[in-house]
Amino acid sequence: MPHPIHDPEAGPLSEVYAIVYTPRRQRDRFPENCVEVVASAEAALAGADPDHHRHPARVIGPSRSSEGLRLYYLVGWL
Repeated sequence: MPHPIHDPEAGPLSEVYAIVYTPRRQRDRFPENCVEVVASAEAALAGADPDHHRHPARVIGPSRSSEGLRLYYLVGWL
């Protein structure tokens, strides 16, 4: 896993549950617009829709990339 760059404007990095939109589950980082943060693992599992590329995950972020994008880094798929 690449090391996240802390973005002080975004607040502290935290590990959260999310629903990630991605056609392939081979990536380890995702732009902010592809990540929907949810309250719990159960909410992530309930909101998942693999047929529409929405997968439940644990992620860390948001972090600022060297290109200036806000990213979330994959901890693991649920």
